[in-house]
Amino acid sequence: MSDYLRTVAASRVGASATAKLPGAITRVVKVQPVTVLSIAGSDSGGGAGIQADLRTFAAFGVHGTTAITALTAQNTLGVFSVATTEPDMVLAQCRAVLEDFDVRAVKTGMLATPQTVEAVGELARSGVLANLVVDPVLVSSTGHSLMANGGVGAYREALFAFASIVTPNIREAAVLCDLDAREIRDFDDMVRVGQQILTFGPAFVLVKGGHFTNQDHMVAHAPDVLVSAHGVTVFDAARVESTNDHGTGCSLSAAIACGLALGRPLAEATRDAKSFVLAALEGAAAWRLGQGRGPIDHLGWHGE
Repeated sequence: MSDYLRTVAASRVGASATAKLPGAITRVVKVQPVTVLSIAGSDSGGGAGIQADLRTFAAFGVHGTTAITALTAQNTLGVFSVATTEPDMVLAQCRAVLEDFDVRAVKTGMLATPQTVEAVGELARSGVLANLVVDPVLVSSTGHSLMANGGVGAYREALFAFASIVTPNIREAAVLCDLDAREIRDFDDMVRVGQQILTFGPAFVLVKGGHFTNQDHMVAHAPDVLVSAHGVTVFDAARVESTNDHGTGCSLSAAIACGLALGRPLAEATRDAKSFVLAALEGAAAWRLGQGRGPIDHLGWHGE
């Protein structure tokens, strides 16, 4: 386990029964995990989607539940086929979880169709999706469309207003604001599109800068900009040179949901999520899983 994940685990000890051991070591005797829900698609290659979310939940020590919106046939080289789940079945999965578990936070990933976006929006309107984190997945990292026509409008009109935070990358933010991604060139542009997305109703917008590759500062850095009605916070970090970055967006939004479920303020949950993904990227940098863009090290295996 990485030092960062040990820190996250230690932060949960205060809410648990503990026993003191020699050498000032604290052993967790009993932990009641909180529950989170991911509404997202399945990645057969295991790098993104529900699979990445569940590993992230495990890393943060929370109990993960799921509602599957789509099955994808994909690997590290690309997405080859998609079969979507009917919106009624997505809702049935959500209700089965929500009626049985005390769900403290919810994240959405690939929703696949505007009908599913609207269905989840109606569920959110009813007030049962606590601490809702919306990752507006539109296109895979390999360029495959993961949302049917009409999805952008559905996000803007039916779901964003109920989100605690929306987490688009540069390309998604551009699409959501009817812009070309090349028009988002620097921090000021990231803030501008974040503020525009705020007009659709979420409390916060995190515009992720990991896809910047052609600006001097952005070549060495991967800044994320958190925008709200109260101001702007920049979370900057050195860019990790790696071909293993599949599922970083899914993992970041899942990690934010974990932080919110554990009671952290949103800005702190976002900072922790950024640190988590950075450590997972560093841990997997030398991996050779598959022939393309591989997964990240969610569970700190590199640090063991």
